[in-house]
Amino acid sequence: MSGTGRTNGGRGRLGSVLSGLAVAVGCVLFLGGFVWGAVEYQPYTVPTDSMDPTVKAGDRVLAQRISGDQVRRGDVVVFKDAQWGDMPMVKRVVGVGGDKVACCDSKGRLTVNGKSIEEPYVQRMPGGLASTTGFGATVPKGQLFLLGDERSGSLDSRVHLQDQGQGSVPRETVTARIDAVAWPLGGLIDRPQGFEALPGGVSEPGPVTLVVGSVALGALLILGGAAYGPVVQRLNRRRTGPTGRTDGEVPTGVR
Repeated sequence: MSGTGRTNGGRGRLGSVLSGLAVAVGCVLFLGGFVWGAVEYQPYTVPTDSMDPTVKAGDRVLAQRISGDQVRRGDVVVFKDAQWGDMPMVKRVVGVGGDKVACCDSKGRLTVNGKSIEEPYVQRMPGGLASTTGFGATVPKGQLFLLGDERSGSLDSRVHLQDQGQGSVPRETVTARIDAVAWPLGGLIDRPQGFEALPGGVSEPGPVTLVVGSVALGALLILGGAAYGPVVQRLNRRRTGPTGRTDGEVPTGVR
């Protein structure tokens, strides 16, 4: 009997240590994920439908803080430029310095340096065209050419073609790149494969998946570790029964 008591007590102490460790590790992951996310990302509410269907007006998105030199073709970026109203806007980068951007080819597609670009997000546009109006521009060095995904109504580089930069904006006007739609839950923003073959390729996804995973795993560990004690107590009460004795235990003095 005394040996059994020591064994159960040892197991109980081990369980308590492990549950405490789970809570501690969970707190580190949970809080660390939030801090990491706050450093890497800024929340942003999309003001218009110019990027529909990728993001819609009112969507809450997570935008990774980046510098302009990290921008690649295909990125959906947040920027602010005086020529565009000096307010934060969301558009897709389709051309970088030195690119010749034009529309449309014989199949209604956008071309960059003569290469036709497949853009699945414009398939709902009238006639499936990458632009409802034809245009062409050469992007100056250090500049970006931007279009909305909703090409029939977006006010983008096409309406600024007569400006000094032929509709482009300086790279340094970019403050963030959108990685995911946080609310309503929409998941990650894909990098368009149509731009992969061009020099520089497309950007790598940010750490949003790791950030969310850290917070979620931390929450599970905290809940699991905190629940250990009450669960064990409940199981012990069921095992000992109303008399306080373990099932099958012989009362003292009974032979």
